[in-house]
Amino acid sequence: MNPNEPLPFFVYGTLRPGEHNHDRCLLGRTSTEEPARLASAVLYDGPGYPYVVEGGTGTVLGELVTAPGDLHQELTAVLDDLEEYFGPDDPRNVYVRVARDVETDARESVTAWVYVAAEAVARELRARGTVIPGGDWTARGAATRPARPSSPTGSVRPQAPAAPRTP
Repeated sequence: MNPNEPLPFFVYGTLRPGEHNHDRCLLGRTSTEEPARLASAVLYDGPGYPYVVEGGTGTVLGELVTAPGDLHQELTAVLDDLEEYFGPDDPRNVYVRVARDVETDARESVTAWVYVAAEAVARELRARGTVIPGGDWTARGAATRPARPSSPTGSVRPQAPAAPRTP
């Protein structure tokens, strides 16, 4: 799929309404926000922010966020920066932006951009990560958190990010 395709975004973590990156990144840049679900995925605690890892039988809860046409490119740049996505196949990626079908509460299937864990991060999470039961970041509660996964370049990411982020 064309990486500039103006699809809506599925957000599932700190970009959800009421979370700390929602207003900072989305306020004034969206035309609609509605509850949605991503099937066949598992949500892991980062800690500090979540990662979606594709595969499995889980469902991740989040919001489908649509930007007006004139703001889509700007919002894409803001979110790519937040998620440390540098482009297809870039080894520095912490997340990758992929087009996936999500389902709205009205049971409508919509293709949206989703930031999922880059493969190196996903491998580490599958081996040692903490799954967020029910796939809902906002209902996660206080859990014991393991060490943060290494970045795709092999360096360990800091325990407390300077500016917490996630979709």
